[in-house]
Amino acid sequence: MATDASDTTRFRFPISGTSVQVSGELTMPSDARALYVIAHGAGAGMNHPFLTNMAAALASAGVASFRYQFPYMEVGRKRPDPPHLLEAGVRSAVAAARERSGGLPLVAGGKSMGGRMTSSAAAKEALPDVRGLIFLGFPLHPPGKPGITRASHLESVDLPMLFLQGTRDAFAQPQLMLPVCDGLGSRARLHVVEGGDHSFKVLKRSGRTDTDVMEELAGAISEWVDGVLGGSAV
Repeated sequence: MATDASDTTRFRFPISGTSVQVSGELTMPSDARALYVIAHGAGAGMNHPFLTNMAAALASAGVASFRYQFPYMEVGRKRPDPPHLLEAGVRSAVAAARERSGGLPLVAGGKSMGGRMTSSAAAKEALPDVRGLIFLGFPLHPPGKPGITRASHLESVDLPMLFLQGTRDAFAQPQLMLPVCDGLGSRARLHVVEGGDHSFKVLKRSGRTDTDVMEELAGAISEWVDGVLGGSAV
């Protein structure tokens, strides 16, 4: 992995169609070749250690990142915003990232709910200049309630998609996630983190550390981004 220094910039931007402003944080390594717009999950904002460590690992791999808050998280509420507002947040974040990207190619997605809301927005209307979607633990179903209905909108997403999933993820049973990705054909690639849960935590007996897993995720993203920018989804 590259080890070039990176710059981090914080700012606020408006959510289109509302009077709301939210926070964003851009991490830009000097050797960046793409920018990943990352939405947070339902229960933790953009400054959760997983996402800050993800931004650092991506920077070391030459991928810039733009993390941002949804409105409910910005004001400290626990209950997520309605889907239409979350999707407006995705679109506004992509626009804010594009303005600050320096012309870098864009990919988008995020952790759990944030990734699903990104794909839901993209299924309804294309996200301008976004070349692909990356899911850090797609929440296929609630824990203990297996199903695939949450993935039905993915058929309408006309973009390459990378799914990074742990084999112990209670929100996405592997035996369900694999056929979902297979059904999307060449648009989808599934990267499996052996022993990872929904937060990509692995058991101590695996002999792997959180840092090891984060580097695996960043490496898989970096490789996939290069394939997408080179014209191949895989």
